[in-house]
Amino acid sequence: MMKIKILLTALFSSVIGFAQSLNDYKAVIVPLKYDFIKEDNQYRLATLSKSNLLQAGFTAFYVNEELPTGYNERCDLLYVNVRKDNAFLVTKLFVEFKDCYGRIVYTSETGKSREKEYDVAYREALNNAFVSVNALHYKYSGKSPVAPTKVTTAASLQTTASAAPAAIQQTVVATPAADVSDPNLLYAQPTENGYQLIDKTPKVVMKLLKTSRPDSFIAIKDGIQGSLNAKDNQWYFEYYQNDKLISEKVSVKF
Repeated sequence: MMKIKILLTALFSSVIGFAQSLNDYKAVIVPLKYDFIKEDNQYRLATLSKSNLLQAGFTAFYVNEELPTGYNERCDLLYVNVRKDNAFLVTKLFVEFKDCYGRIVYTSETGKSREKEYDVAYREALNNAFVSVNALHYKYSGKSPVAPTKVTTAASLQTTASAAPAAIQQTVVATPAADVSDPNLLYAQPTENGYQLIDKTPKVVMKLLKTSRPDSFIAIKDGIQGSLNAKDNQWYFEYYQNDKLISEKVSVKF
């Protein structure tokens, strides 16, 4: 009986601690495309994601939307991603929330559907995944987010962890602020290993892979591999061409 009480106390504390950290983020950025679909907003999954987020109490914006005043600090925002589990005769989707460094802050329970038509199955599975997100009762706290020390999942709130994961040590480096008036502004959409930069079309212009620093990425553009680096409050795409270093200024909104 005593063990059960201790377990319940631990689970309750985990829920409270997580809710406080998630509540420290102002809004959520929704991508137009997920890895398992071929087109932007295919099966209306981007629309459905944003709708579910709004229903859960979040402020949500599409990745190519111009953000209003007060939402320009990228580390005040969460970045949502929907992922698919491969399964036979069952569609399984779950929702990930990442911070500005691409670290997973929260993973939902897996939503399932046995419908055969993709549009119906994806819609049902995604709505089911958001049930656990709705249960968080999100409400913005007005505080600045604290870097997470562990990944929290809906499933982990129902089981006992065998050992506490080590705290993530992250060197915080100031990164350039985006010039939203720039007509060539690119929008960063989180991926599993970094970001993809899209224009207003939207079209993928550049792919970024994370390094150990938040102000430097491995960058690939038009088949050319280089790096995207923050210098003098601006981002620069740098690469070699005919043994000469080329440096191109790039306006990016993370």
